[in-house]
Amino acid sequence: MAERDIDDLPKNSANYTALTPLWFLDRAATVYPNRKSLIHGSVEYTWHQTYRRCRQLASALTKRSVTFGSTVAVIAPNISALYEAHFGIPMAGAVLNAVNVRLNAQTIAFLLGHSSAVVVMVDQEYFPLAEEALKVWENNSKGKFKAPILIVIADKNCDPAPVQYALEKGAIEYEKFLETGDPDFPWKPPEDEWQTIALGYTSGTTASPKGVVLHHRGAYLMALSNAVIWSMQEGAVYLWTLPLFHCNGWCFAWTLAAICGTNICLRQVTAKAVYSAIAHLGVTHFSAAPVVLNTIVNAPKEETILPLPRLVHVSTAGASPPPPVLAAMSQRGFRVLHTYGLSETYGPSTLCTWKPEWDLLPPDVQARLHARQGVRYVGLEGLGVVSTKDMKPVPEDGKTIGEIVFRGNVVMKGYLKNPKANEDAFAGGWYHSGDLAVKHPDGYIEIKDRSKDIIISGGENISSVEVENILYLHPAILEVSVVARPDEQWGESPCAFVTLKADVKKTDQQQLAEDIMNFSRSKMPKYWVPKSVVFGPLPKTATGKIQKHLLRTKAKEMGPVKKSRL
Repeated sequence: MAERDIDDLPKNSANYTALTPLWFLDRAATVYPNRKSLIHGSVEYTWHQTYRRCRQLASALTKRSVTFGSTVAVIAPNISALYEAHFGIPMAGAVLNAVNVRLNAQTIAFLLGHSSAVVVMVDQEYFPLAEEALKVWENNSKGKFKAPILIVIADKNCDPAPVQYALEKGAIEYEKFLETGDPDFPWKPPEDEWQTIALGYTSGTTASPKGVVLHHRGAYLMALSNAVIWSMQEGAVYLWTLPLFHCNGWCFAWTLAAICGTNICLRQVTAKAVYSAIAHLGVTHFSAAPVVLNTIVNAPKEETILPLPRLVHVSTAGASPPPPVLAAMSQRGFRVLHTYGLSETYGPSTLCTWKPEWDLLPPDVQARLHARQGVRYVGLEGLGVVSTKDMKPVPEDGKTIGEIVFRGNVVMKGYLKNPKANEDAFAGGWYHSGDLAVKHPDGYIEIKDRSKDIIISGGENISSVEVENILYLHPAILEVSVVARPDEQWGESPCAFVTLKADVKKTDQQQLAEDIMNFSRSKMPKYWVPKSVVFGPLPKTATGKIQKHLLRTKAKEMGPVKKSRL
């Protein structure tokens, strides 16, 4: 028998509308028209001005037939134009593709072609990169290339010479482009909240990048979830240390409009710039990968401004934060919210909710508990850790390893033009993360590794994350990443790639390597101990994630660890 509600009342235009974060901007401009919406160096805007500029952008795009089904790519660091793009582009009905500025021209060419970008907006610093990418795209298109509209974004805080070069090459300057639009443009929200608002690409470390398609509904729910989870007060001042091109700034681009806060844009992220913004611009919140937190706590004294003038809230995700880094941040007056998620889940979608009873525990135990990935976001309906064999939930024993899976409204629509990847990703009615974790008796999940990062030594599984967390306790280590290296005796063994702190004498690296191995033997099982230690800077993505696939390649090229004669 079919289920029946208590009524047969239909939806109508008065009581039902598609969810979209675009309305947040309209409201912010109404409620706080004169509050600062954005500060970028010498450039400042109010919410009234930002709303008008976003409508101008939408209008200018519409006049050039950029609308529903069109993709607009933006290649830029954290500047005002990229923030405006998060509203202006979808206000035209089009899709925003914020491009990682650290990608090479070949990869960007793939993204532009794969998404059929009809407009490319590019910051003046990255115009040569965009120019090269367009040439590659044209050469690969087999005569079917249609040049997109090219817009160069000038930055008043930078040298104007690159802008002049771009204009000579036929680009339109961003402000001139805006002038062609109407600041009172009567934009329309999407008729269907399933409509795409943004497209982002995975790193593509093992194959071509996959296009992650996000809808208005998910963006709306995640934007509000961010504020609820973090208890962000109206008018919060948010520092953009997290790239806006990474999962749309974890949807905080839309959150800041919802809470009528102030965006502080940072073109380049340094510890000095972070401390300065906190001291002089009233920053209350920022988000960053653990590697950025590591930079902040290890900054030279002359680059810091301590004690902090107020409690500063920090959300971190992107990799498992080492407990020593979390502890050091707390000691300096930062309150860290540890979250976890993926591009496919609109950014962070779990958090390690702090429990009052943890306040009574020793600091090292607190930091270890705080490093867990925790429980689901308020806007996520389903989170599980399941067996990779039969998809049954693993026991909540803190030991049995399974795969993290997601289900709900803040899971992507799917991968663009990639049915096989979608079939694999959504197998069994869940989104498969590829991350391996355990579930503790209190229901909190804890990542042990990416499936490809587990080291199998002599048949035993070794979590590279757990080895790294112990190595971070060594006083000489600034950063460390552990990967598998071929081993004649054990098949694989841990290899530690280490960046040393600035004040460490680096003359005798052999002695340092032996010291790190001896330290490891005193802290971890014998088979976990790295058999090789390599010193130097670690390769990272634009969001600060260490690129383990490059380190695995390097470890493989080093050849196998020789069998011990002892």
